[in-house]
Amino acid sequence: MNTLAQNVVPDIAPFRARRERLLAHMAALGGGIAVLPTAAERTRNRDTHYPFRFDSYFHYLTGFGEPEAVVVLVADDKPRSILFCRAKDEEREIWDGYRYGAEAARERFGFDEAWTIGDFDGRVADLLANRPMLWYGLGYDGDWDARVMRALNAVRANARAGAVPPHSIRDLRAELDEMRLVKDEAELAIMRRAGAISGDAHRRAMAATRPGRFEYEIEAELLHAFRRAGSPSPAYPSIVASGPNACILHYVENDRRMADGELLLIDAGCELDGYASDITRSFPVNGRFSAAQRDIYELVLAAQAAAKDAIFPGASWNEPHDAAVRVLAGGLVDLKLLSGSVDAVIEQGLYRRFYMHRTGHWLGRDVHDAGEYKRDGEWRALEPGMVLTVEPGCYIRAAEDVPEAFWNIGVRIEDDAIVTAGGCEFITDAAPRSVEEIEAVMRDARERDTQTGNAAPREDRDAAA
Repeated sequence: MNTLAQNVVPDIAPFRARRERLLAHMAALGGGIAVLPTAAERTRNRDTHYPFRFDSYFHYLTGFGEPEAVVVLVADDKPRSILFCRAKDEEREIWDGYRYGAEAARERFGFDEAWTIGDFDGRVADLLANRPMLWYGLGYDGDWDARVMRALNAVRANARAGAVPPHSIRDLRAELDEMRLVKDEAELAIMRRAGAISGDAHRRAMAATRPGRFEYEIEAELLHAFRRAGSPSPAYPSIVASGPNACILHYVENDRRMADGELLLIDAGCELDGYASDITRSFPVNGRFSAAQRDIYELVLAAQAAAKDAIFPGASWNEPHDAAVRVLAGGLVDLKLLSGSVDAVIEQGLYRRFYMHRTGHWLGRDVHDAGEYKRDGEWRALEPGMVLTVEPGCYIRAAEDVPEAFWNIGVRIEDDAIVTAGGCEFITDAAPRSVEEIEAVMRDARERDTQTGNAAPREDRDAAA
């Protein structure tokens, strides 16, 4: 199915600018031709497909959302971009929805040329001939690898007529990774909007949480908020993890009934116009933090604040993580969950019992976005326009050497951050973060339920039925 409706066409200027930038980069490195297909449609069962989502690299350069498409960039004395896409077919449109067709796609998306996808194999060999270099992402799609290799062999077969294939292949996606790492203003505007939608969804989820309800009921609140605000889908499978499930980092079953006295950890974000948001909040199912829950929550919140303060241009990628670890290690020692000096706890990695992941990752078109974290063996420096998550956590499973008050407390606090010229901008502040704000949101929701007569917990409604 087409994910881009006829009347929902993005501003083509940023996409055209990215293609021109890539063509200039290719020309500076000797020229050549780039071939970049979109994602393939995948069968779910029999004749039913999974919902189609375009390839992130392809859409970054084109803004074109239909399947069965490929973009070709030619960097020579006449730089140009060529789109191959599905032919206009009114019969198929009755079943599957609107198709642009080559000519309309060329005009609406700003390409120099456009042809049908059926023309690709016949034309690509001519486009490859006598080019010094092929820019292509080998290994991402075996079917496309074979298709491109057949085109190269077709050029070689024409050697007696003077055709010469590209003498080298360069990883196109590695080049695009560097481009995608620093976002332009169009991208940042979309990501701010995605962050706001997801923040509002988390607020809605907090207001709906009650003892006796199921995790999937809260997941449904998130999905409702995403879709209502214009997001087509979550950016990744939502984690709605209560009680002991909050200590499972990638829990996605979301099928447990929540109990009084537990925490609920929600890691969820929407996708908007191809860009991900990524937020985690942890809060009490009954609306009030216990003393132990509050201790751990405020420790993680302090670790996040320390990490945020370490985000600014010129700082290394790892500095926010190191800052968060130091705060967490000190707090775990203060709470007597770990023993020894803070330096020893860090050096020996003892904190990893309760905090076993990194403090963030790149964010953009993919929730774990493109871009290397090290260069020449060193953590890379942060630059304005980079976007990353800031997500320290603490996960305490039941154990004999852990006081029972801390059992099954899983807390992660995650926000999306843009590196700015002056430091760092959180774009997910719509999601309540402080203890006081979380408790107020949940208290207000319960008061509204009492006034409207909707306060009965799930188990009481089941018994009445």
